[in-house]
Amino acid sequence: MTTLRIGLIADTHGLLRPQAMAALQGCDHILHAGDIGKPEILDALRQLAPLTAVRGNNDRETWADGINEAEALRLGGIGIYLVHDQADIPSDLAGRGFSVVVTGHSHKPLITERAGLLHVNPGSAGPRRFSLPVSVGFLRIEEGKVRTELRELSV
Repeated sequence: MTTLRIGLIADTHGLLRPQAMAALQGCDHILHAGDIGKPEILDALRQLAPLTAVRGNNDRETWADGINEAEALRLGGIGIYLVHDQADIPSDLAGRGFSVVVTGHSHKPLITERAGLLHVNPGSAGPRRFSLPVSVGFLRIEEGKVRTELRELSV
């Protein structure tokens, strides 16, 4: 069976670092969890792989009007819910067949399990906030199982 490598990026805030682009090279799909900053970031990510993105609380200009605030998708047989802010996660996702929730907003990289759902926040790949790392994440999906990875970028 094929392994899918899903790249996770969030909170670019208008800055797509070359280190993030290099880390996401070779992904089968990329998920951007919002606070994109400008449309050129989406264009660049689409050059690497198919892209699914959601709008963050800072994506309020007209270029972002066509971007949904949440996306539900299935990759490699795994239900993934993509939304910018954890506060906007529906409470019934596990019952609806989702296994993974990908968020951004906090700029804090996180992998945890709650109520039967794997929660992943890749952290911020854009401007550094406080002393938090600049990072991206990955989902590896194989035979119905999901492995996660967070990667701090050298900037």
